[in-house]
Amino acid sequence: MYRLYSWEHSYFSGKVRGYLRFKQRMGALGPGFEDVLATPELLAGLLARKSGSGAVPQLEAPDGTWVQDSSEILDYCEAAHPEWPILPDATSRPRQRLAALLVELLADEWLLVPAFWQRWFFSENDREPSHRAFNEQQWGAMLAAGQDGPGRRAAGAGFFEAAFGISDTRVHPKGVYAGLVHLGCDARTERAWQASQHRVLERLEAHFARHDFVLGGRPSLADFGLLGPLYAHLYRDPVAGFALRTFFPLVTEWVERTNGEGALNARAFGQKLYSISPDGALIGRPASSDGAEWLPEDAIAPTLEPVVAVFFDEMWPVLRAARDALRAYLASPAHPRGGELPGKSFFATPGFEALQTGGGALTHAFEIGGVASRRMVVPYQFWMLRRIERALRPALASAPARAALERWLGGFRHGSELLELADFLSGCSVRKVGARLHSK
Repeated sequence: MYRLYSWEHSYFSGKVRGYLRFKQRMGALGPGFEDVLATPELLAGLLARKSGSGAVPQLEAPDGTWVQDSSEILDYCEAAHPEWPILPDATSRPRQRLAALLVELLADEWLLVPAFWQRWFFSENDREPSHRAFNEQQWGAMLAAGQDGPGRRAAGAGFFEAAFGISDTRVHPKGVYAGLVHLGCDARTERAWQASQHRVLERLEAHFARHDFVLGGRPSLADFGLLGPLYAHLYRDPVAGFALRTFFPLVTEWVERTNGEGALNARAFGQKLYSISPDGALIGRPASSDGAEWLPEDAIAPTLEPVVAVFFDEMWPVLRAARDALRAYLASPAHPRGGELPGKSFFATPGFEALQTGGGALTHAFEIGGVASRRMVVPYQFWMLRRIERALRPALASAPARAALERWLGGFRHGSELLELADFLSGCSVRKVGARLHSK
């Protein structure tokens, strides 16, 4: 069977795990999968040796293939097991296809920042409320698997001090705390990032009041993408989890539904609701909204459009600024053609710090919530955009599908620019080989 090497507290592990559970539940994952705790022993002695990376999640396929990176894992499994697809068809459902891809990108690369902040802000010294004890325990469960409770807690606490300097985060940030600064989240901007997260949550709360999943009554790539930030960092972490349950109960219910474990009240996909016939027999019907299907005729729910608008209003201008910086760097003598680029990371990639921090060539100005700041360029985001561009090619080659996209995108600020994504990405093509990124 497949083996998923993951952590319960890992952002992108939640995305992959929910997806694999869905495919397995629908009988569409071949031999199924085993979820394996990626201990330090496995990270160093197996994952890094097989894939060249110690990052999680990673998937080991039954034939011995190793796949590292959540989006590539989902793409790999979809190609191998096309039953119950999570991405709508390009020509018959182009708007839903694009909406799913944009929500995944928003979840992976924009909501990452405030979710990241929620975990580590409430773990700093003297925070009230604080979930540092829980955070020490959940990291220790991986770092010191097999030890008793105090041993696991001590392992987490020791790691936080050694790797993150958790006692001195505001004066000398390092590790994850430095990463937040590199991503443009510091004392000046953190409230604006939190407000952005709240906007998304408020809009999702309104959407899930009418529909059980992003595209209707059946999960898609968009749902599993959103599970990344919303499960491990917001649902499980105690301070963020209390706020989520208190202010966004329908989003909380959706997390349980999409995660697909212990979700009887949340109407997990494939679950039935039963009534009793006059003769006493049970009569089942789908528990999910919308007949347990994506909305018909490529419809986008009016409640989803405000969520997609966050991508165009907030993230797209940042991607444009990052594109300009990356294009200039790739065209400069400082970068050899085909050379390595910074990887997907929560902080500046080792060896690229001078480029990705301060006023380095791989940084750019941006604005969030009216606050001007600076952040690092993340080349992985342009690999993701190229993936979207490839996924849209069949739709753009079909006159009816292209017309449908033009009408829908015309309702968003900058929306029409997505129709020319190939031109947008000119001069900043990124290729991915395993866990490493290179220019083309």
